[in-house]
Amino acid sequence: PVSMPMPVPEKISYSPNSLWRTGARAFFEDQRARRVGDILTVIVEISDKAEIENNTTRNRDNSESANVAKFAGVEEILKAILPKEVDLNELIAATSKSKSDGGGEIDREEKITTKIAAVVTQVLPNGNMAIEGRQEIRVNYEMRELIVAGVVRPEDITSRNTIPISKIAEARVSYGGKGQISDVQQPRYGQQILDILLPF
Repeated sequence: PVSMPMPVPEKISYSPNSLWRTGARAFFEDQRARRVGDILTVIVEISDKAEIENNTTRNRDNSESANVAKFAGVEEILKAILPKEVDLNELIAATSKSKSDGGGEIDREEKITTKIAAVVTQVLPNGNMAIEGRQEIRVNYEMRELIVAGVVRPEDITSRNTIPISKIAEARVSYGGKGQISDVQQPRYGQQILDILLPF
């Protein structure tokens, strides 16, 4: 079911000696959205391209050694505890060496061009408006969903009651789908669990 925010009732006022009611719509064309519940069209034009390449090489050599040939009489206690084969002059000797090479490359290009109607859900004290629009398209067993939300200025709304996505502050655009095709594109649950559990 579709639900919309309840607009705030406006007090009807009249001007003396005038047929025009304050806050009424224009005679010949619709005004721009300005109240809770009004609808405007959001023009979504997103063209994003990113190319990132990273290479990392790390080497580390470490060597540690320790002995207790003479240390406040502790060597006598160690001789009594440790086997006779243990040489206190070479009690600890350790070396370590590690090396790792990593590389990554991202080449991504996205393009979305569409229009969606959004509803004014809140009018802020400074006059800006919070809007939200949702569009669902079902084709056979595949569902496509587009969600747009953000904050707009009344000055950025055109005379055709439209606004480009670039003029929306705190913009949230979600475009995705679910269905048989989307399920096939996703890895199986068993593979996802193994990807989480296996460290390598």
